[in-house]
Amino acid sequence: MRGVQIKMARAALGWGVRDLAAKSGVAANTVNRIENGSDAKQSTMDALQLALEAAGIVFIDGEYAGSGGPGVRLAAPSKSGA
Repeated sequence: MRGVQIKMARAALGWGVRDLAAKSGVAANTVNRIENGSDAKQSTMDALQLALEAAGIVFIDGEYAGSGGPGVRLAAPSKSGA
């Protein structure tokens, strides 16, 4: 997972940096730094990924993105609740 994917995921969900920070337990300043290319501890990246995936984000590796770059998408809605 890359910083740009975190930013794309937030946009897909309509979340601001503070929303992701609250849901992941990661400081908003840290989220900003990661999105701007700084490195982070694996535990921090895991917390961000878990929060985003719980909200329905699917991370796409570059080799599967069609254009050759990393991406995100929203998971298909569950049909179990229908």
